[in-house]
Amino acid sequence: MAGVEGLSIVVTGAGGGLGRDYALLLAEHGAKVVVNDLGGARDGSGAGFEMADAVVAEIKEAGGEAVANYDNVATTEGAQGIVRTAVETFGSIHGVVNNAGILRDASFAKMTEAEWDAVIKVHLYGGYNVTRAAWPHFREQGFGRIVMAASTSGLFGNFGQSNYGTAKNGLVGLVNTLALEGARSNIRANAVAPMAATRMTEDVAPPELLEKLRPEHVSPVVVNLLAEEQESTGSVFVLGGGAVYRVALFQNAGVVFPEVPTVAEVAERWSEITDLSEVTLGRNPVG
Repeated sequence: MAGVEGLSIVVTGAGGGLGRDYALLLAEHGAKVVVNDLGGARDGSGAGFEMADAVVAEIKEAGGEAVANYDNVATTEGAQGIVRTAVETFGSIHGVVNNAGILRDASFAKMTEAEWDAVIKVHLYGGYNVTRAAWPHFREQGFGRIVMAASTSGLFGNFGQSNYGTAKNGLVGLVNTLALEGARSNIRANAVAPMAATRMTEDVAPPELLEKLRPEHVSPVVVNLLAEEQESTGSVFVLGGGAVYRVALFQNAGVVFPEVPTVAEVAERWSEITDLSEVTLGRNPVG
């Protein structure tokens, strides 16, 4: 299943790495692709047109349809420009892959406010900004597909990436709500936490591991999540090296106190409260 033929899809951060591979495979399967990339360095500094232009040229040489965009996902205006490029070039927008990202790694004790803000703005605000700009189009046409780039750094934690992990798990929270609010309009929202060898990971994983984690293993799953016939929504998938896992929150049976408990009563039953030997899929108790 890869029903993306004829769909107009935005891929942010598509000038290299995973984004480039998503764009190429989408175009190969008949999608019309907006290749967005600011052209900056891994830390977000600098800008240029070369990276996006090169991917567009590659797609066109293979017979596909693509257009470059160089707007910044971290701003409302930039996100609106990205979506406008899709609508003005292809007549519509059907899907977004919020893949653009930067790294400003530092231990929490040493992280500066600027390092925190820069990463949050590109990843979390970027995912929000682009999706928000596309949302009215999705609702009006009764169709939309959203893929957020999450991370195992957010799902499980990673030393030196409190800013990155926070932003990435924020996108998971956004997906959970978008899946609910978009259901009636045939809008599906999912997240992927890819493990792949790119310039973002070239010095944060051992070379022998990176050799096994090719971007090509991740892209087919992303294309499937954008397909017209895709019904999965509100899910998170960890991908890498040929493996695909669905990750979800679970809850145990818990403990119910008939009255307001004392501190001692909570302590007495702490082993029951924390026991995960029997679990069920978590849900919002007020939803």
